[in-house]
Amino acid sequence: MLYGALRQTAAVLARTLCRPTIEGRENVPARGAVLLASNHLSFVDSVVIPLSVTHRRVRFLAKSDYFEGTGLKGRVTRTVFGSLGAMPVQRGNARDALMSLEMMLDRLREGEACVVYPEGTRSRDGRLYRGRTGVAHLALESKAPVVPVAVSGTQRVQPIGASMPRPHPFTVRFGEPLDFSTGYDHLAPGKARREITDRVMDAIHGLSGQERAHEYNTYTTEE
Repeated sequence: MLYGALRQTAAVLARTLCRPTIEGRENVPARGAVLLASNHLSFVDSVVIPLSVTHRRVRFLAKSDYFEGTGLKGRVTRTVFGSLGAMPVQRGNARDALMSLEMMLDRLREGEACVVYPEGTRSRDGRLYRGRTGVAHLALESKAPVVPVAVSGTQRVQPIGASMPRPHPFTVRFGEPLDFSTGYDHLAPGKARREITDRVMDAIHGLSGQERAHEYNTYTTEE
């Protein structure tokens, strides 16, 4: 009930202040596990993508700090993030990254919808960086379809370094689902993950039209 009320309030605010354009929402299955693989331009991507999927709840990862605050502010933050579908994770090293993947995999195995950012972190220059293979690991292990997603304009809603969002139009595009449940058993695991990840990034690029950066994004954010 709380999730629904907060979601509806946030959705009304987003529509009123930001005039979003949502395309291809019907490509997100109404039930069953699905992985939403998106480019990443702003902290608010993890809010606007779930709000754009009006027919089901969407999970996303958020740093554990948002769930550990004290006092009234801490309780409010914890309630809002939890109700919107956030899953608390530690950030900082390879072990934390692996635990994050396992947490998301558990949700997928339970038939939920989850957002993942193959670039690993937000793009500071607007380019689309090379995808990391965690998205392929999740797709292969869960057998869930991957829906490519492209956001644009969210970097103006909340630029990197800004503490609060601001009114600005944004667009969320959902592409057709990609099925990686079969056809990769003949490949070595590493090669299969790389091939799948590259296909996902090509699909995201087709939706976003961003300039490609043929390297990994090594910038670290405190998301």
